[in-house]
Amino acid sequence: MLSRRPTFTLNSHAMPSGSLAAPLLSRLLALLLILLLAGCGHEWNDPYPAAERGRNILYAGFSERPKHLDPVQSYTEDEITFTGQVYEPPLQYHYLKRPYTLIPLTSEAVPVPRYFDEQGRELPAAAPAAAIARSVYQVRIRPGIRYQPHPALATDDAGEPAYAHLDEQALRGIDGIADFPRTGTRELVADDYIYEIKRLAHPRLHSPIFSLMAERIVGLRELGAALHEEAKRLPPGAWLDLDRFVLSGVERVDRYTYRITIRGKYPQFVYWLAMPFFAPIPREVDRFFNQPGMAAKNLTLDWYPVGTGPYMLTQNNPNSRMVLERNPNFHGERYPCHGEPGDEEAGLLADCGKPLPFIDQAIYSREKESIPYWNKFLQGYYDASGISSDSFDQAVRLGVGGDIQLSDEMRERGIRLLTSVRMSIFYMGFNMLDPVVGGLAEQSTKLRQALSIAIDQEEFISIFMNGRGIPATSPLPPGIFGHLEGEAGNNPVVYDWLDGRAQRKTISEARKLLADAGWPNGRHVRTGEPLVLYLDTTSGGMGEKSRLDWLTRQFARLDIQLVVRSTDFNRFQEKVRKGAVQLYYLGWNADYPDPENFLFLLAGSEGKVARSGENASNYANPEFDRLFEQMKNMDSEGQRAVDRLAVIRQAVAVLQHDAPWIFGFHPTSYTLSHVWLRNRKPAEVGHNTLKYQRIDVAERERLRAQWNRPVVWPLAVVGLLLIAVVVPAALAYRRRERSRAA
Repeated sequence: MLSRRPTFTLNSHAMPSGSLAAPLLSRLLALLLILLLAGCGHEWNDPYPAAERGRNILYAGFSERPKHLDPVQSYTEDEITFTGQVYEPPLQYHYLKRPYTLIPLTSEAVPVPRYFDEQGRELPAAAPAAAIARSVYQVRIRPGIRYQPHPALATDDAGEPAYAHLDEQALRGIDGIADFPRTGTRELVADDYIYEIKRLAHPRLHSPIFSLMAERIVGLRELGAALHEEAKRLPPGAWLDLDRFVLSGVERVDRYTYRITIRGKYPQFVYWLAMPFFAPIPREVDRFFNQPGMAAKNLTLDWYPVGTGPYMLTQNNPNSRMVLERNPNFHGERYPCHGEPGDEEAGLLADCGKPLPFIDQAIYSREKESIPYWNKFLQGYYDASGISSDSFDQAVRLGVGGDIQLSDEMRERGIRLLTSVRMSIFYMGFNMLDPVVGGLAEQSTKLRQALSIAIDQEEFISIFMNGRGIPATSPLPPGIFGHLEGEAGNNPVVYDWLDGRAQRKTISEARKLLADAGWPNGRHVRTGEPLVLYLDTTSGGMGEKSRLDWLTRQFARLDIQLVVRSTDFNRFQEKVRKGAVQLYYLGWNADYPDPENFLFLLAGSEGKVARSGENASNYANPEFDRLFEQMKNMDSEGQRAVDRLAVIRQAVAVLQHDAPWIFGFHPTSYTLSHVWLRNRKPAEVGHNTLKYQRIDVAERERLRAQWNRPVVWPLAVVGLLLIAVVVPAALAYRRRERSRAA
């Protein structure tokens, strides 16, 4: 008789009822508790590593990747954000004073030119410009300034350059500057500034200011020709040792002093000494980066700047992140104690006399879209932000008097609004060589005047710029000497001055001017032919459809047909260069805060077709040219400033009458900053401003945590739903197993 085996051996894996559900439920509850507790700590959506929390770091974003960080080539705003903190030319602008004032940076003083005639005899400061053949600027550098740590300046145990003989074999395992084990430094000397000026003429670097400076700096054009011939003789990529070539207009006086000689009188030259183009570059740095195999690894001066400034670029990933860190060798500065009226009330003098810089590190993250940037700013993850059109209504609103005010949401967060009119102008230009719109005859002048009235800049600013701009009445923006407010600065051709403000002339007055020009109701007075005008533009700029539709309607108010010819930028430039345009649209940003930098755009000597200059309208009026030549060499101080202003007003009146441009607008910058970011003041020139800014790190941490508290109740709901689904399933499974066991 066979015995039956015990059932418990056949079902030995079975557990008591509910034993499967209990551990599962415990695990789910434990996981939910962990998530809830995590929500009580740091915010979950923090985009930065935990190691950065509580550190003295400024966070900012950038949208356009910088193309050049070599000071001889860099010439755009997105590039000087970085180069301005690393490189130190001899001069800088006072951070707080307006009008903008030059002060020493590495130099001991702002150089005062000495004047000489053709025979080499020194002339007095008041000598007429026509008598001055040479102007000499002598710059004295303060001793003791040292470069940032860098492998190009490293030495071996014998005191020789550590990395002077690199090749592809020696560069194995080297992918960035940080991979070199040795770094070094040395003192800044006059030779470093001289070497950089020579680099302006380097045939492989293509400095954007070479042509301009070659007209001014004695011997620079000749140096360029000599370097060009030498480069043709050398193998491709071979180092061009600039110390082997003489630049007659720049000479070393002693270890800390150098002298620059320029042709004639050019008072604006001193402004160039505040730009990175004239920052120092040591010869050994140039030699280091020009060794075989370096360029293939992107180890170039265009990628890794080397300077004496308060910061050094330690991470360069322009598609993702750029990092500036405090230069341990920085010579030191003090925060200014004086500014302009209102600075003290704004808290801008609270750090008077304190050592700079305040911030240890600045991290710039690339944001290709404006909405993610804006949202991170609202969460406190960026310390400052501009205002895009998408976020304008959320950030600001119009006050009762038409003034711009922060929205309630922004004020509740303690966010501050900084506004400044940029030293820029956007304008529509007429080609003065064109037979219809050009020339100085009365009829063509009245045609241009009529169009200047008809194109309503106030409406354009309101519709397309959210009010962020002011109509231009001349080429000179606010902040430039010669710009006048009120009735004194009014353009009487376009505006009437009524009840203390400018009022655009009526379209009826524009129609009358058009009829006087020989085009009544937009048709030729004799032939009846309709007036058709052609605007050349580029897509993505003035070529946006909504703006062009608006502009077409403005012309239609005078019964003029506008034909838009949109093209790519290179083709557009070629047409302007050849004078093959009738109307065009351009803008100009100040290189330096002097009226010459704007009025020269209409000087006959700068004609685009005749001289390949910057005068794209090819405007030439002998009276304006006379006034311009007189004005550009005058000083803007004391009684001489009064005389210069009088000449500027005459020159501007000529332009307003002739109307070679339809003066468009000066854009206004709107910047928001959080309450913890201190000492922030808009600056249109002088971009070495990071060193002045300060962060209240504790306040930032507190507000970030407050604004980014996790909302955990949805997790709890999901957890409970999960339990409600899993536990019955587990119990059902248990019942099935028991049934099988039975």
